[in-house]
Amino acid sequence: MRIPQDARFRAERAQFVLRFCCETCGGFDPERAACAYGYPVAEHRLARYRDPDAELVFCKDYDAV
Repeated sequence: MRIPQDARFRAERAQFVLRFCCETCGGFDPERAACAYGYPVAEHRLARYRDPDAELVFCKDYDAV
């Protein structure tokens, strides 16, 4: 799912401590910087969201983790 990252999302992300990036997923292998399920990680890494204009891209396994 792709949605714009707006001011409301950033506020709710901070307020509710939302976790939606690879670094907070149990399926992420930090030593390899890779997904244990084989999904690409480039669009899901925390560093990408330092850009307030970066589009939100949720992982295909988001609901399962």
